[in-house]
Amino acid sequence: IQHNNNPFSSFSWMHTSISEILKEKSLKPSRRSLPCLAQSQTHPINLNHFLSVPLSPEPKPEVADLSQSISTSCSLLPPQTGQSTDRNFQAGKNPADSSGLFFRDGKKRIDYILVYKKSSPQVEKRCTFEKNLRAEGLMLEKEPSLTNNDIMFVKVHAPWDTLCKYAEQMNIRMPFRKKCYFTDWKSKTLGRCRQIKSWLPRNPMKLDKEALPDLEETDCYTAPFSRARMHHFTINNRETFFSNSTRSRIVHHVLQRTKYEDGKSKMGINRLLGNNTYEAAFPPHEGGYKSRHPIKTHGAQNHRHLLYERWARWGIWYKYQPLDLIRRYFGEKIGLYFAWLGWYTGMLIPAALVGVFVFLYGLFTMDSSQVSKEICEDNTTVMCPMCEETCEPWRLSDSCVYAKVTYLFDNGGTVFFAIFMAIWATVFLEFWKRRRAELTYDWDLIDWEEEEEELRPQFEAKYSRVERVNPISGKPEPFQPFSDKLSRLMVSVSGIFFMISLVLTAVFAVVVFRLIAMEKFASFNWHFVKKNWQFATSGTGVCINFMIIMSLNVVYEKVAYLLTNLEHPRTESEWENSFALKMFLFQFVNLNSSTFYIAFFLGRFAGRPGKYNKLFNRWRLEECHPSGCLIDLCLQMGVIMFFKQIWNNFMELGYPLLQNWWSRRKIKKGGGGGQNVENKTQLPQWEKDWNLQPMNAHGLVDEYLEMVLQFGFTTIFVAAFPLAPLLALLNNIIEIRLDAYKFVTQWRRPMPARATDIGIWHGILEGIGVLAVITNAFVIAITSDYIPRFVYAFKYGPCMDKGHHHQNECLRGYMNSSLSVFDMGDLKNGSQSRYCRYRDYRAPPWSPVPYEFTLQFWHVLAARLAFIIVFEHLVFGIKSFIAYLIPDMPKDLCDRMRREKYLMQEMMYEAELEHLQKERKKNGRRYHHEWP
Repeated sequence: IQHNNNPFSSFSWMHTSISEILKEKSLKPSRRSLPCLAQSQTHPINLNHFLSVPLSPEPKPEVADLSQSISTSCSLLPPQTGQSTDRNFQAGKNPADSSGLFFRDGKKRIDYILVYKKSSPQVEKRCTFEKNLRAEGLMLEKEPSLTNNDIMFVKVHAPWDTLCKYAEQMNIRMPFRKKCYFTDWKSKTLGRCRQIKSWLPRNPMKLDKEALPDLEETDCYTAPFSRARMHHFTINNRETFFSNSTRSRIVHHVLQRTKYEDGKSKMGINRLLGNNTYEAAFPPHEGGYKSRHPIKTHGAQNHRHLLYERWARWGIWYKYQPLDLIRRYFGEKIGLYFAWLGWYTGMLIPAALVGVFVFLYGLFTMDSSQVSKEICEDNTTVMCPMCEETCEPWRLSDSCVYAKVTYLFDNGGTVFFAIFMAIWATVFLEFWKRRRAELTYDWDLIDWEEEEEELRPQFEAKYSRVERVNPISGKPEPFQPFSDKLSRLMVSVSGIFFMISLVLTAVFAVVVFRLIAMEKFASFNWHFVKKNWQFATSGTGVCINFMIIMSLNVVYEKVAYLLTNLEHPRTESEWENSFALKMFLFQFVNLNSSTFYIAFFLGRFAGRPGKYNKLFNRWRLEECHPSGCLIDLCLQMGVIMFFKQIWNNFMELGYPLLQNWWSRRKIKKGGGGGQNVENKTQLPQWEKDWNLQPMNAHGLVDEYLEMVLQFGFTTIFVAAFPLAPLLALLNNIIEIRLDAYKFVTQWRRPMPARATDIGIWHGILEGIGVLAVITNAFVIAITSDYIPRFVYAFKYGPCMDKGHHHQNECLRGYMNSSLSVFDMGDLKNGSQSRYCRYRDYRAPPWSPVPYEFTLQFWHVLAARLAFIIVFEHLVFGIKSFIAYLIPDMPKDLCDRMRREKYLMQEMMYEAELEHLQKERKKNGRRYHHEWP
């Protein structure tokens, strides 16, 4: 904004006038695009000129049209009209020309679509609901389906007056003046850096500005909309002042609070969808996502097409996401999800590189491992049989391959990688807070997050008779008594514990299966299976466990939904947080219970030969391999993580693709009793959207849940599986484009919703980060053989008196030291008298106290406990220090927020002053510069 165009330059009564501020050289603005980009072309510079611009009037329905609309409000088959032709939505073309986006008159924009069956018996409820919608100011028009004679579409349009009314009630922030910036030394330095950066080669991951013409660098100050101060706001065109997502959100607000019967509980579109009065309710897409003409030469025909070409196609998987465009089309809530997913994926790159380095270190040093050499070269050591009846003794060298594979995931880099991942999780969360603060500022959500959220219609209907005064607004509102809330919460908690006990029961069944399978494989007639009984037992156990996990997930979702509805949360965010927490607890326990068993319980309570602990006095408890139990844990994590990601990707994309293909197949055959439509481009947009799949009933809970569980796999047991970050990175690169393709092409357009953060998921991620430090400490100390090898090298090995020289030299004789001796003649049958070895630190049978724990056992135990304490305190100290160093909000962002708050107050004051002075001038009164 230049000084010569500033309408406030004549006001000299201020000490620091707004004109002096606007004269300053502007900085490069941030991309706060939604309110401003909803406007057409440019923003007015001169307020007097703006007030003189005539607004495009809202098209008012004619009397005949209105009477026809009322007369056919509940009719089953309204008169048909010809469909308008499809035209491109490009710069310079009238958007009203697009097919299926407007009423029959080509002027009223379709803001929402309701779908019902003409054969539905709920005619009276539907008629009452539509009558009340018209009373609220909405306009309705009906169209029959072209592919199904039983389907009727109700097109909903919100006129200008209705939009203004509810925008004021919902405190929707709208633009009122173009943003200005001030210049400081930091901005000048950044400007020079940008000039130097422009000489460097272009970053291939960024999107070209030419590819996204709508995302121009335009900023606006925004304020809650008010009809009394409408002259403050930048209204160039009433048709485009409220964006499509804002219009849909307003209509959804009306649909949620409109009655369909007399009574406080008989209201809302959700209840009508539940009792099959309506089949579906959704905002329409802005058109097709494909075009016959290339986007580079002809431009994008609509925002959906632009999203598909610049975001959802697989060919641009390496590009940054156009978050502003995503947020504008799908709303802030979905925009924040993709921003968080992109940030998480980018942060996985260094973690994956370090994990691959640790894995390659184990791979290159595998043949030089002293422990593996001793196992592979020892052909004389006889190991005790795995069962008493049909199993035979076996040689230690038979498990050579098992020992080498174990070393890949249990080497010297394990401790370093565990500490690195704990620090990585902290850095990821702390820097996400800063990224979230920037997005909240750019998307104009700073003030909105302080506003109180609206009550859920179900909560209002349930507790409408019990009211209390809201301490913030001072108005009466429904209130849930503490006794009722406590009783419902206790029932919900009891249901959660019951489901967790069900999970533990399933884990116990898998443990029994592993015990039975261990006996069978150890006594198998096939030599290959008998030799590799460890892999066979672990592999079959993991596969059975995975099938149980996937089968129980469906039950958990339904139970969590019922328990959450039983609690009657007050707001939508409370409902979603409660449901998300239950789903996370169920899924986390379901996925990780068997992993915790293998990590901390497998082989710990097996006993010793001659005195084994048995389950139900029948099956001997499973033992660890002589080289440790870490390979079992690694196999468990690898199989579950790999197959679960494949299954999730299929359910997210493959299943909707199959369903949409089947719908198109039925349409071509005329299975719905309608016309046999050969070309789907002939269908209007609302019919195309109806044939798509609806978004998940639980919103983004399933999307976040999948990623948060993956984050748990990546951090909690990462010491046992250093390739987990790499698998997560590869999956997330696919996941971003898969979700994008699904949202743009396979799903109906979800309801645009506002949000300021990822909700309860941030707290869950922080909890996982704390749990990861504890579990990795225990995995290294208990599951891994790192501590026993360390104790042997410095206390019992050949380097005990010489100092530590080389790891392999100091570990000579480690396997012989870690295996105890058992006299098989002590068995009841007494048929054999030779000795066998087993994994433990016990005295030999010829000692004064046979089979008692040796001093080395207590040294190893003390070293394990000391390592856990030192590791946890060290890592938690580093995490706290990093969190202290990284502020949640950048300092320059805080300065910009305070500066803009000051400028906004001044602009609002001067705009009101100028408006009142102009009114006085019209009335012929004298006006002065002071406040009237």
